[in-house]
Amino acid sequence: MKKRLALLIVLIAAIVIAVLWWRENRSYDGPVQQVTASSEQIARGRYLTQAADCAACHTAAGGAPLAGGYPLDTPFGTIYGSNLTPSADQGIGRWTKDDFFLALTQGVAPGGRHLYPAMPYTSYKGISREDADAIYAYLMSRPAVDVAIPANEMPFPFNQRMALIGWNLLFRNSDPLPASSQGSSAEWQRGRYLSDVLGHCGECHTPRGMLGQMEVNKPMQGGDLGRFIAPDITPQALAQRGWTPEDLSRFLSTGLAPQGSAFSEMHMVVDLSTRHLTPEDHRALVTYLMGDKPPQPVAAKIGQGSDAGRITYLDQCSACHERDGAGIPHVAVAMRDNATLRQPDGKNLIVSVLDGLPAQQFPGNESMQSMPGFADRLDDAQIAELVNYLRVTWGGLPADITAEQVKALRKAH
Repeated sequence: MKKRLALLIVLIAAIVIAVLWWRENRSYDGPVQQVTASSEQIARGRYLTQAADCAACHTAAGGAPLAGGYPLDTPFGTIYGSNLTPSADQGIGRWTKDDFFLALTQGVAPGGRHLYPAMPYTSYKGISREDADAIYAYLMSRPAVDVAIPANEMPFPFNQRMALIGWNLLFRNSDPLPASSQGSSAEWQRGRYLSDVLGHCGECHTPRGMLGQMEVNKPMQGGDLGRFIAPDITPQALAQRGWTPEDLSRFLSTGLAPQGSAFSEMHMVVDLSTRHLTPEDHRALVTYLMGDKPPQPVAAKIGQGSDAGRITYLDQCSACHERDGAGIPHVAVAMRDNATLRQPDGKNLIVSVLDGLPAQQFPGNESMQSMPGFADRLDDAQIAELVNYLRVTWGGLPADITAEQVKALRKAH
């Protein structure tokens, strides 16, 4: 009797797994949608698509806009952004606006296929139906691009989408994300929507747990993006690195500020999203990030770094960043007041020195030249001395970066 019961349980489990596997892997064959929308709704949808930064993850290098294929590296494997054009078989051409809203807010595509939370439905859950419909109308007005995206590169068991049923039970709910600042004004409320919902800033700037979930009790307190970290952008942390509301607004509008220039993923955010916001939405976003009563910026304490670090700086860095750290417009950012130097965690600074940074374009025909990597020029001890010199001299931070830390990041590349 016990054997029969065990066999029955195994059989039922096998049937359930088979049904779930079929549900997650079958092709959706709903009717192709014909969408009629006003020019005003489409224009609004275009703006909201930019505010939601959709192009960053859904446009491959050299690919058609929003046609998918951008690789997202995660601790669980590589996920490729999906095709958001109205292609019937490769994109969302068969999706209704209800399907689209469900995918945005609950992470479930038509037919019941679960989306990986690399698509930030844990933030988009708060999007208004009106805004979702406008984004859908805009996307469905774009030219269809019949390009298939590469298959995700994820090992077992992470390649089994049915596991997301359990993940969602654990980590997805309808509660708004905890606020990262204090406020109640209309601007603050609008900024919270732009940041926590549309812009999904917390998806990068909030720490994540071992299963990839946002640690919502630490909103905006910094997250690991692999090679770089997304820094703590709570009001106190921003002020500690010298940010003012005016400088932050300038940074989000242009990618440049006295505190430095946007690089890596943040350069994409500025280029594809935040620079397109209206002045009113810029003010709202900054109001939320800094709070209705922004803390006073903290001036960096100028120190005296080691002689060894100074010699390396003068030899390798001063031609672009100047002897006194003032930087050169259109060439290299200043070391003085540089927010990256003032991050308590030195990872971004170490990686920038090891790998270098590409030349980057900014609004208004502004640019910064490429920065070479020094991994082949300097050993671990020299880079640690240089980083500590920068942190002490212009960041007001301790000289606590070790050669072992540099070695670990060199190996991780």
